[in-house]
Amino acid sequence: MPMTKRDFLRTAATLAAETLLGGNLAASGGHPREDAEGKVILVIFGGVRRAETFSSTGFSNIPHLAYDLGPESLFYLTVHNDGVTAHYNAIASILTGNWQRVDDWGKFPPTTPTIFECYRKQMRVPQSQVWMVASNKALTDMIGASSASRYGPRFGANVVFPKQLLINAVMNAVWSGRRRATANPRQMQQELQEMLEQNNYEGLGWSVFETRDLLVPRVRETIQRAITRFVESQKPSTGDALTFWISREIMRRFAPALLVVDFSDVEVAHFGSYSMHVAGIREGDRLVYELWQEAKTNPAYRGRTTMIVLPEFGRDPAGSRTNGFENHRSYDASCRDTWMMVLGAGVGTPRVIERPVHHIDVCPTLAAFLGCEVPDVQGQRLVEVKV
Repeated sequence: MPMTKRDFLRTAATLAAETLLGGNLAASGGHPREDAEGKVILVIFGGVRRAETFSSTGFSNIPHLAYDLGPESLFYLTVHNDGVTAHYNAIASILTGNWQRVDDWGKFPPTTPTIFECYRKQMRVPQSQVWMVASNKALTDMIGASSASRYGPRFGANVVFPKQLLINAVMNAVWSGRRRATANPRQMQQELQEMLEQNNYEGLGWSVFETRDLLVPRVRETIQRAITRFVESQKPSTGDALTFWISREIMRRFAPALLVVDFSDVEVAHFGSYSMHVAGIREGDRLVYELWQEAKTNPAYRGRTTMIVLPEFGRDPAGSRTNGFENHRSYDASCRDTWMMVLGAGVGTPRVIERPVHHIDVCPTLAAFLGCEVPDVQGQRLVEVKV
């Protein structure tokens, strides 16, 4: 019987648990810092329309965002994406504060520095304090690799790519002979890679990414060991669930000042399944809520954390020539206009902000939290957010 992607992720998570952890969390050498500085978590949510989220027809898909987190947030009703509504360009714009119009597939870096580079360079922050957990391998080309010569890759973030870690975990088990039924490990590795390529949620031709992995070996080994601490009740069955689990472990081990998390189960929409797209929205809603609960209870984050949640863009309207929810290239309001939620220390008084803002306003706002500056930025700091 063929293995589904859900079955594969569950099995791979179990193999990772058996293979990669040599000790417990305390033995990893990572401990939350006990300083008083603020923390910033940025959650990027893929592409979702207002119709399936913050609307009378969409609230049922986001009960945590709408009813649990909404009342305590600064909620920006309209956040406009005026750039290229493709994943790489959208996230690059959010993280640089400038509209990026470079290759859609991550072949070229952003033309201006990311918040990671600015923060690390100006504040002399170690790499252990700056992280990104992403499901799209193209993003690894962006983190800390802008074409601005005054910064560059050596000031980038730690990048965790969960799909690659899963393959590494499975192959470590296979090569060590722990699955005797597997006759040809090399063939299995190829099959695992092809499975993920054919079933990726982004539809972007994802492939295994190793040679330019930005994780230094010590940090990579620590995170691979961390994967094995799966609690029985929380074995990931989706890509976003695994992304959440790794993000939470990073918070507990390293307590970084800046953590960016990219959820993208909603991008199954590219394969034409509306029900799976909505399921991705509901999963993301749950995981955002759980990530915020971690920030509220983790001693390194409690009371000092600001979390910002926003989609990359919307999706095309129903009835459009681009197949509606399946894509995000129509460039009309359904595709360009999204929302944003701010939680925690930066809120001040919870309220709804009706004035339109832009994706590129996020980066200078993050910079204000972190005490650095972003040079030549097009975006404007969000004045309603307390820094």
